Amino acid sequence: MIKTLRKRFIRIAVLAVTAVLLMLCLIVNIANYASVDNSLTNMLQIISNNRGMVPQSPPGGFDKPGTRPEGGFTPETPFSTRYFVLWYDADGTLLRSDLGKIAAVTEADIAEYLQAAAKHGAGYCWVNGYRCFVTQSEDGGFMAIFLDAHRDLQTVKTTAWLSLAAMLFCVACVYLVVTLLSRRAIDPVVKASEKQKQFITDAGHELKTPITVIATSLKVLEMESGENKWIDKSLAQTEKLRDLVNSLISLSRLDEEQSPLKMAEFPISEAISETAESFRDYAEANDHELQLEIAPELTYIGDEYAIRQLVSILLDNAVKYASDGSPIRLTLEKGKKGPVLRTVNCCEGLTQQQADKLFDRSTLVPAKKSAAQQTEEMAAFWQEYSQTVPVPKLMATANFWVQMEIAETKIWEGENVSDVLKDLSEKIMTQVTGTQYVEEEYIEVPTETQIDYAEGEEE
Repeated sequence: MIKTLRKRFIRIAVLAVTAVLLMLCLIVNIANYASVDNSLTNMLQIISNNRGMVPQSPPGGFDKPGTRPEGGFTPETPFSTRYFVLWYDADGTLLRSDLGKIAAVTEADIAEYLQAAAKHGAGYCWVNGYRCFVTQSEDGGFMAIFLDAHRDLQTVKTTAWLSLAAMLFCVACVYLVVTLLSRRAIDPVVKASEKQKQFITDAGHELKTPITVIATSLKVLEMESGENKWIDKSLAQTEKLRDLVNSLISLSRLDEEQSPLKMAEFPISEAISETAESFRDYAEANDHELQLEIAPELTYIGDEYAIRQLVSILLDNAVKYASDGSPIRLTLEKGKKGPVLRTVNCCEGLTQQQADKLFDRSTLVPAKKSAAQQTEEMAAFWQEYSQTVPVPKLMATANFWVQMEIAETKIWEGENVSDVLKDLSEKIMTQVTGTQYVEEEYIEVPTETQIDYAEGEEE
């Protein structure tokens, strides 16, 4: 995850800088070309107004010494400007030409340029590196002025290549700098992620011991007292809690750069079929028909254990969330890119907002409609209980989760919240204090003295 995050950070930073530099490069080159084109256009206009010749001075004369010449016209302009002029009639027949200011164009080349000018008509155009301006006289004839722009165009191209090279060099420098500083930039995220994974791992290992103790104690109690529905439910919840802890640890490891998954080819049809069949009795016990449509002899390259775990999670959630009496269908078919696994079940009371967040890790929705109807009672239970026993001591109690399971079951079955709470408080506080505790006045918030005594501190 960290490696991916770092790559994404570098990619976004480099792309952002590249976009800005590219935009800047385009603006500079467009402005440069516009400036060159404007200069050529002005010169063509001056030559046209002077009947096909460069005047010795610009209109209005030269500027004062020390000032910048308007339009780039200097005393050297008449000698450095290379151009030629063609005069022709409306039929495109050449009347006369002036090649005295150009050496690159000969009489043999005139026909090509004449044809291009006549085809374009009046206005400005480009012909073989020459900026052309065609005007029509009062007698119906035409004058085409061809201004040599090879040097100007070469300057524009050189500027474009230099700016592009400079941009690429800057992007390379930015890439190196961002790569070197990316570790420092994402260091807070890395530390937070490592702390989170370490917390999950430590908490998982710390929880395994009391879970094992609770499970063992419940089994011993069952052996001594015989079968009991409360013991069976507690054992079932203990197993669920153990699976949850293992899942949390596995989830934490999945975020590491080195994936713990063991990739190998295995018969996925057989694996999914075996896993799904183990849920058939569980589904029927909850009034659901499990319908399996599994394509035979399909193989897949992946982690077989992870796939089996995925199927277990899907079917377990389907049984919990499916509407009463509705069927649960699991299909496996061959797709274009590999096997396709689907689970389908009906679910009542699920809003669109809840459906959109089903794949978020933190999203919880009522497993059954009946459970959702008990929300107010359970909220009252937890609110009242949190005011009765110090929260730190709740978590320190070895059989806390077992007692919670028993209490919640009683509330689901309709027993009075206050009575259940009183009984639970007495059991918990008896274990915490080490002496028989009797709830004399219900919902009494413990004083500091009571809390200290409960924590084993002497006055």
